[in-house]
Amino acid sequence: MLKANSTILFQGDSITDAGRSREDDSWLGDGYPLTISELLQDGFPELNAKIINRGISGNRAIDLVNRWQEDCIALKPDYVSILIGVNDTWRKYDSNDETPADLFRERLKTILEDTLKNTSAQIILLNPFLLDVNENITKMREDLCLKQEAVAELAKEYGTKFIDLDKIFKDASKKYSPSYFSLDGVHPSFAGHALIADEWLKAFD
Repeated sequence: MLKANSTILFQGDSITDAGRSREDDSWLGDGYPLTISELLQDGFPELNAKIINRGISGNRAIDLVNRWQEDCIALKPDYVSILIGVNDTWRKYDSNDETPADLFRERLKTILEDTLKNTSAQIILLNPFLLDVNENITKMREDLCLKQEAVAELAKEYGTKFIDLDKIFKDASKKYSPSYFSLDGVHPSFAGHALIADEWLKAFD
């Protein structure tokens, strides 16, 4: 169960960003951080949770490393939710700018150790995911799977909560078309964000 009066920080790329405000923390964007906030307010108002969204579209793991002091440590969160990795894969295919899996792992490890050393926050790692809406997206799996392995391994090594979004979306896509959850295979639809939010809250019973 989430602790009362906690600050929950969401970090990541465009999937987390979802059009959030850079000036007003109360505007969380249109994605899963907003849905989680609304569900907590409606169902558990006594928790009085403070939700902060610091996702930035286009970010890779190195970007999180470079802004972690300002956008995480200084905020003194009680919970830090991290979803990163799809751009570390995507840039290989659209810009020929590859992030090797071992380098991605090293950067994510730096983030985890910095957080554990300088805060008392509980960390929630979300596995990056793809939805197989076309062959080009499916091809990216050969690279993303290595990042996914790194996230899962680090979650186990550091004892963080872990949400395997890729498996969750694969299972959900047996009932609905993958495009129901994401038209481009990367950015979730409303239904995709709702599924992420639901699974995130399940992690806290």
